Amino acid sequence: MKKLAIFILVIASLLFAGCNSNDTSDKSSQDSTEKANKTEEKTPLTVSAAVSLTDALEEIKELYEKDHPVELTFNLGGSGTLAQQIQQGAPVDIFISANQEWMDTLEKDDLVNTSTRENVTGNKIVLITGADSKIDYKSVDEVSAADVDQIAIGNPESVPAGEYTEEILHNLKKWDELKDKLVLAKDVRQVLTYVETGNADIGFVYESDAVTSDKIKVLSTVDESLHDPIIYPGAILADTKHEKEAEEFLKFLEAEDAQSILEKYGFKK
Repeated sequence: MKKLAIFILVIASLLFAGCNSNDTSDKSSQDSTEKANKTEEKTPLTVSAAVSLTDALEEIKELYEKDHPVELTFNLGGSGTLAQQIQQGAPVDIFISANQEWMDTLEKDDLVNTSTRENVTGNKIVLITGADSKIDYKSVDEVSAADVDQIAIGNPESVPAGEYTEEILHNLKKWDELKDKLVLAKDVRQVLTYVETGNADIGFVYESDAVTSDKIKVLSTVDESLHDPIIYPGAILADTKHEKEAEEFLKFLEAEDAQSILEKYGFKK
């Protein structure tokens, strides 16, 4: 009887130890899972940026997300349209404009953190035509209403590239001659599409847009003295909930790796 009692006690002890071991193992496994989930959590960052930055930003996103726990979402469009969305309360962490004017507007409205404003990059305006077009202008001042039916430009009211183009044509004393030939696009990428498809004979786009297409050819690079400097300022929104992460990304855009990508796509600071 005594031996039986000892045997039962040993078995009970082993069962209890096994339960404790399983509990500890389960707890350890749960802790590891929770830790992994925390590690995988990424901070969402929304960047409203000029559509001309599309290709460069997509490559920068791939590079940046490899080493940073953030998930970048780009809202791309004409700078004026994006600025108006922000004025209406769109949830945005960073704004990158294709000109200073729209950033100035948001700054005056206290919608961006002025201390974070930095010039991210720059650009040039080029005159383009279709790849198979017989138009062979060597300079913008050769453009004539007698030669073309439609000229695509960004809408100067909301698209900085269009505003620069209007300034160029005024300075060349050609605005009045050409204004009836103009087709106004919602952004510079639409200008590119109009020329690619033959819906416009020529168009004015950024150099960075021209390098993305093999369906057009560049006729001329516009003399920079004919328009205000093309600068892309970036700033963090005043009401961002991710100020630290937004600041880190904006600083990354100014660093060598990001600047190299921007230059690859035709931008230059």
